[in-house]
Amino acid sequence: MDKKTLKRLPVGLQTFSEVVNKDYMYVDKTAYICKMMAISKYIFLSRPRRFGKSLLVSTLQAYFEGRKELFKGLAIDREEKEWTAYPVLRISMASGKHMEKEQLERYLGNRLAEYEEIYGIAHPAPDNNDRFTALIQAAYHQTGKKVVVLIDEYDAPLLDVAHETTMLPVLRNVMRNFFSPLKDCDPYLHFVFLTGITKFSQLSIFSELNNLTNISMDEEFAAVCGITEEEILTQMPDYIDRLARATVQTREQALLALKRQYDGYHFTWPSPGIFNPFSLMLAFAKNKIESYWFESGTPTFLVEKLREFDVAPSDICRIEALKSEFDAPTESMTSITPLLYQSGYVTITDYDSSCKLYTLDIPNREIRIGLMESLLPNYVQRQTGSGLTATARMNRALIHDDLDEMLRLLQAYLLTIPYCNNTDYEGHYQQLLYVIFSLMGRYVDVEVHTPTGRVDVVMSTDKALYLFELKLDKSSEIALKQIDLKNYASRFSLSRLPVVKVGINFDTVRRTIGDWKISR
Repeated sequence: MDKKTLKRLPVGLQTFSEVVNKDYMYVDKTAYICKMMAISKYIFLSRPRRFGKSLLVSTLQAYFEGRKELFKGLAIDREEKEWTAYPVLRISMASGKHMEKEQLERYLGNRLAEYEEIYGIAHPAPDNNDRFTALIQAAYHQTGKKVVVLIDEYDAPLLDVAHETTMLPVLRNVMRNFFSPLKDCDPYLHFVFLTGITKFSQLSIFSELNNLTNISMDEEFAAVCGITEEEILTQMPDYIDRLARATVQTREQALLALKRQYDGYHFTWPSPGIFNPFSLMLAFAKNKIESYWFESGTPTFLVEKLREFDVAPSDICRIEALKSEFDAPTESMTSITPLLYQSGYVTITDYDSSCKLYTLDIPNREIRIGLMESLLPNYVQRQTGSGLTATARMNRALIHDDLDEMLRLLQAYLLTIPYCNNTDYEGHYQQLLYVIFSLMGRYVDVEVHTPTGRVDVVMSTDKALYLFELKLDKSSEIALKQIDLKNYASRFSLSRLPVVKVGINFDTVRRTIGDWKISR
């Protein structure tokens, strides 16, 4: 039993006043409010879904409404002296998804109507941009205070059509028209804050709002959303202890497991590691480490774009790119990188200041396994469920250092898969192994360079380092001889793990492993 009662965790809660008034656990982010105010009057922040953007917007709303009582004991309570109440217009686009032009127009109009009733606008103009302008002016004149505008998930209506050449321009024009008053109403505005997942071009959405300051990659705001290890240790240590007891681990082991599963996000460099807050809170609430974030939303659009750009699973790892290549407008992207980064499937893991190159990679185990589960159907068609079970069995064999059994299981599983197109080339099976080993949570790489050539697949466990050479319609003997002839193993002599050489021959007629040889 717990020695003391812990506060409830605000899983799924996005209203700051509810979190405070009902005494939920709150990781204090209020110090960032004054920092934002000091930087610009117009702020934009991009973060992946379920990273706390809506709670941040709600916190800003409470602050600008002057609700001092909600901030007692928090960081901003020590800094703010005036607590001026401003009229706040908070508009969420989160529910504006899967809509045609007319539906979106009505949705935006309904959001404005909620405030028109408050400010007594009985006969609004027919167009939403004129209504928005009139609403801002009415709030200013009736209160005598400049207006705060908070737009949450501004890009929600556009995400589902971002890959469409017909609907995207139509809905983009609707949104551009809606946002246009924010520039003309500058004399009436005190602060404007917008959040979203993706970055759309200022020319397309915020064509008039050219003074919008994007803080998404500012080092000062690296941890404005999400939770750092320091915040966990200083504000949530009792939850770690409870999880450790429930999972029969030490505190250090529990923290390490949390880091492997949920940590690893960096939205600039240098940056502290950021934990996914949604998954972390659920792990603490349920005392189980599972893939909560990925299970909360299937990245169908992402998988479609990966196919469109012909991206292999192994290409998602260790991407080198300039800032302009990944922190770029998604509607005009020429590669998958901006979408991968802005949606949270890859993150910054390194930066070379000499050439201004960033390295992007999958942040943690939760994302790696979730992505690979989503990509597995590309290689096994509809057999995903049985594929995951088969993968678990293969992993069990590997844990027991029985590589022969693992390959037998893979051979048998491939025989159950219906006919797939494009399986008669080595790269298909190379990527299939990459996905399967990734699903096992193993370190895996493909086309690993050595002084004499490239190893098809390298995979490691805590017991051994495996070098795989793949052949099609030849023999495993030929594959194994290539490893020896080119002395691939010497490249890994400093790995401190025994090297196991594996030659595999795939039979393209039967579409499975023909034979294999292992040399230890």
